[in-house]
Amino acid sequence: MSRKLLVLFLVLLLAVMALAACGGAKETAAPTEAAAVTSAPTATEATAAQPTEKPAMQEGEGMLATVKARGKIICGVNQAVPGFGFLQSDGSFAGFDIDFCKALAAAVFGDATKVEYRPLNAKQRFTALQAGEIDVLIRNTTWTLTRDTELGANFAPTTFYDGQGITVRKDSGIKTLQDLQGASICVSSGTTTELNLADQMAANGIEYTPVVFETADETTGAYLDGRCDAYTTDKSGLVARMSMFPHPEEHMIMDVTLSKEPLGPVVRQGDDQWFDIVKWMVFATFQAEESGVTSQNVDDMKNADDPNVRKLLGTEGDMGAKLGLDNDWAYNIIKQVGNYAEIYNRNLGPDTVFNLARGMNSSYVDGGLLYSPPFR
Repeated sequence: MSRKLLVLFLVLLLAVMALAACGGAKETAAPTEAAAVTSAPTATEATAAQPTEKPAMQEGEGMLATVKARGKIICGVNQAVPGFGFLQSDGSFAGFDIDFCKALAAAVFGDATKVEYRPLNAKQRFTALQAGEIDVLIRNTTWTLTRDTELGANFAPTTFYDGQGITVRKDSGIKTLQDLQGASICVSSGTTTELNLADQMAANGIEYTPVVFETADETTGAYLDGRCDAYTTDKSGLVARMSMFPHPEEHMIMDVTLSKEPLGPVVRQGDDQWFDIVKWMVFATFQAEESGVTSQNVDDMKNADDPNVRKLLGTEGDMGAKLGLDNDWAYNIIKQVGNYAEIYNRNLGPDTVFNLARGMNSSYVDGGLLYSPPFR
């Protein structure tokens, strides 16, 4: 090889090596850029980019704080069912459900009078609850799976176990469900009553004509005017409405039960503390009856030998604090409103025109369904 060719060969070899070195530099730089892109974000970036655990509710937030700031509870009620929720001639509300509104106010404020009653018909009640127009619904409302899952609602313990019945005129000759073949039946719209009636009549192969109205007053008025052969709602409602009939002795409730109707308070989903307060308000009335604590002896019972009674009444433990309430919250319920038996008897018991037997609505110690978890 000549000297010139050798020099040319060496120049070409050095050029190739230089190019190779440049290519290698590019390949090693790429991973460095990728690492920069995927490196962990700063603390500020991580907070913005990733879901974080919801912080614990701070004092002053939630329904309890809202209610306390307002100074009263807004309770959705009925105004047309004597014994349960009824607007009296003097403009005041009275009834079994009304007393549970009062019990909630006694628990929260220590004052059973701090309630605003918001009358609602069957169609309005859930809309008002969802919209936040009321704090709690205590209005002969049946607990069902679809209502519990689709309406954004939570049902507190059942305060009244009921069943759907049918009222007819005694001289109608109607004795059984089959006797209603071809009959017209008055019923309120937007209720489980309307759906239960359709289901039971279909299951028994009975053809009938539903005559549907918006309110209980319209429904019973149509029945009394003879626009339908029968009238259906919860049996407690039938008893209540019949008490207002011009001649109640001319009517009877048929010996048939179309459904199960567990009735009780309802709150919106999303506030566990408020839900707990409403639940344990109900349980306090159950437990007080079971323990023999009444509005008359509650002061003496504060120092009872039974530690469970002392916890209930706030002289031992901190049951109220666990709910965000004063420790005498249950004492205030019992002192100002009464235990369950007192509430029931005052509105529906033997000294009223309804004289409804307790039946399933007795304490479990008396063979009924009312049962409170332990206050401990």
